[in-house]
Amino acid sequence: MNKYLPIMLDVGGRRVMVIGGGTVAERKALPLLEAGAELVIISPSLSGTLSVMAGDGRLEWISRPYAPGDLQGAVLVYAASDDRAVNEAVAGEARLLGLPVNVASHAEAGTFITPGVLRRGRLTVAVSTSGAGPSAAAEITQRIAGLLGEEYEPYLDFLHELRTVIKRLEPAAEVRARLLRRLGQLEVLDEMRQGTFIPWTPEKIESWVARNREA
Repeated sequence: MNKYLPIMLDVGGRRVMVIGGGTVAERKALPLLEAGAELVIISPSLSGTLSVMAGDGRLEWISRPYAPGDLQGAVLVYAASDDRAVNEAVAGEARLLGLPVNVASHAEAGTFITPGVLRRGRLTVAVSTSGAGPSAAAEITQRIAGLLGEEYEPYLDFLHELRTVIKRLEPAAEVRARLLRRLGQLEVLDEMRQGTFIPWTPEKIESWVARNREA
């Protein structure tokens, strides 16, 4: 069994190639666009959804079959054609160029797989079964979704805001670390679940920082 390294990759504004234009390519394309990738699809035809996106300028469509050399300038590659031989050719070129490649038709030919993903604002949870089954990963992701409610989005925004203020106001690393530990002990998440949370004003944030500086 392959043991994959989980990472969070910033593809914002970076060129990502998808070879193929069908429903599988569509599933690959949507999270890439959400992540801000500069998406290029090479395929003689596109699914209805991808065609609309291309028409709206959300992605670049090169209307022809894949050809060697097409992967130049990419940082990430998805071989999502319905032709296994084409996918293998794409994977071969990607390997020669040192590019990470995902192969939809047979994952073992690629160098990475895509997990099931749950998003709650700043929170991203990825679920992988190491190729055992996409349906199992989807079911597990749904189970996790039931545990991590919508309140996590404002909660993490709150934590980010306070963390930013702490880093701005407190130059001492030891004191910053203590403040961040105490930040994690606040009962804000429970208050948000119960609907009793009152947003903190900038004055309240700075007052909390001042009170909690001391050991």
